[in-house]
Amino acid sequence: MSVMKGEYDEVIEWRRDLHAHPELQFDVHRTSSFVATKLREFGCDEVATGIGRTGVVGVIHGKKQTSSKIIGLRADMDALPIEEATNAPWASKAKGVMHACGHDGHTAMLLGSARELARTRAFDGTAVVVFQPAEEGGGGGKAMVDDGLMTRFGINEIYAMHTEPGLPIGRFATASGPFGASADGFRIRIEGKGAHGASPHVSVDPLVVGANIVLALQTIVSRNIHPRQCAVVTVGFLNGGKAGNVIPQFAEMGGTTRTFDPAVRDLVETRVCAIAEKVAEAYGANATVSYRRMFPPTVNHTKETAFAVQVARALVGNDNVDDALEPLMGSEDFAFMLEARPGNIMLIGNGDTASVHDARYDFNDDAIPFGIAYFKNIVERGLSL
Repeated sequence: MSVMKGEYDEVIEWRRDLHAHPELQFDVHRTSSFVATKLREFGCDEVATGIGRTGVVGVIHGKKQTSSKIIGLRADMDALPIEEATNAPWASKAKGVMHACGHDGHTAMLLGSARELARTRAFDGTAVVVFQPAEEGGGGGKAMVDDGLMTRFGINEIYAMHTEPGLPIGRFATASGPFGASADGFRIRIEGKGAHGASPHVSVDPLVVGANIVLALQTIVSRNIHPRQCAVVTVGFLNGGKAGNVIPQFAEMGGTTRTFDPAVRDLVETRVCAIAEKVAEAYGANATVSYRRMFPPTVNHTKETAFAVQVARALVGNDNVDDALEPLMGSEDFAFMLEARPGNIMLIGNGDTASVHDARYDFNDDAIPFGIAYFKNIVERGLSL
């Protein structure tokens, strides 16, 4: 890799410091300050803060400016509301919050690349490094786009990486087209009729109604979606009542849906609402559905994906880059940036570790040189002198 050992060690220190001080969603004030300070130390030509509330953007001009092309590189900064169980020396100091999805590694790798790019400037055009808040359910990517990220900094195309447990260190994976699913959320409030637990005949039990809604929702994928299409409907909770001898009046349930195709997305929403309302009606109850569209599908662009694969293969060899990754049912709000500009998101190997969103997960520092080199070469090859 193109990173000196001393530099690699320093990036590890950054990563572990970020890991020890995780922050949630848009409240990434310490992380944003850390990033902005580093970018200024590196000599970026411009450092902008407060983009999309707490996002940070650095601008680096190449040695030559005969090209007007501008490439964006994006990393996410926020953590998750999970109590860490790694027992690492750099484990989270914030109770109930940890970097369980590798965003500390993403941020450190992009900082390492920014330092290299600012030092060498071996490209013709401009690199824009984007540090995003609130990827974990907050819509930070959309907030930055809505705040003028692409137009203000003139970004023509944009690239990102995400850690992937189970993929060996030094390997990459991506695909053109659908990469990640959309993510929508629903809540269903069921109103029945409460009663003593010994008198179910005078009640309308909202828990029985809810249980039947849970079962009926599972038929959306098996009976409404074409077998060659993909969808997931997950109910994450069903709550109601507090005492074993009381039939409650209300119950509440909620979950998520994930799809790739816009028509399937519309169908799933329609069926969730119809099933909840009609099942409740059949039992003499009432169901109120709140359905929220959160993230669109993450769709990689063909030309930019081919370029990203070329860059990765030049680094690690053809056999270490999978360019036909099966689409993931997880969502990624880099989708909003890919709707605004062409680009690609690439998986980078994290080795044999716990999965993301697991309390035992930790970013593998051995991946750092590969991530730094990949981001750096996206710019240098995409804006070649």
